Amino acid sequence: MNTTDAKCVLETALICAQQPLSLREMGVLFDGELTADSLKQVLVQLQHDWSERGVELVQVASGWRFQSRPDMREYLDRLYPEKPARYSRATLETLAIIAYRQPVTRGDMEDIRGVTINSLLLRQLEDRGWVEVIGHRETVGRPALYATTRQFLDDLGIESLAGLPVMENPLGSLAMMEQLELSVAQGIAAQPQMTPNPSEQDAVKNLEDLVPVIGSSPESEFEPDLH
Repeated sequence: MNTTDAKCVLETALICAQQPLSLREMGVLFDGELTADSLKQVLVQLQHDWSERGVELVQVASGWRFQSRPDMREYLDRLYPEKPARYSRATLETLAIIAYRQPVTRGDMEDIRGVTINSLLLRQLEDRGWVEVIGHRETVGRPALYATTRQFLDDLGIESLAGLPVMENPLGSLAMMEQLELSVAQGIAAQPQMTPNPSEQDAVKNLEDLVPVIGSSPESEFEPDLH
């Protein structure tokens, strides 16, 4: 199959897909005829082809997808004026702590925030698909360790935790906290489908606003749950 035909097939599949497509899934389209490296080359060419349009091809945690560019959001919002779900300051602070300090226990989060965390708050983040339990700390009570999910990275529009904004002021400020609700209301700047889905417009747009008392880089060591 020549490059032109391969681009046409990939372009069609990615536009029609409801979720990001992995290289393995895209390989199925060609019945193994194209290697992973060949697929990547075609994807790079597709990115270039769409570079001057209102939609772009990007790589996120779960794979590749087409999404609207941030500067198109103002216009797309006119088609979907529904108000997104609102999240409390406590919920967003907790999400930020998990994102930058993961894996963390509920006790870790409470130490950082200085207040008790309601279990319903963590359940809300789990139900949204942004955090999950990845193991337990080998200490008294074996508390659960929380971390962010691939869905969280996809909604944020980044491929890995390395794409999180660097925190220059780990102490945060009242002004920054007042922007939290606005950031979530704006939602992500792009959608995984060509036509935005209003129900997904409550995803976090920018973690720079999620800065209570957290550090500047994610941690990676944890005790896996083997039980």
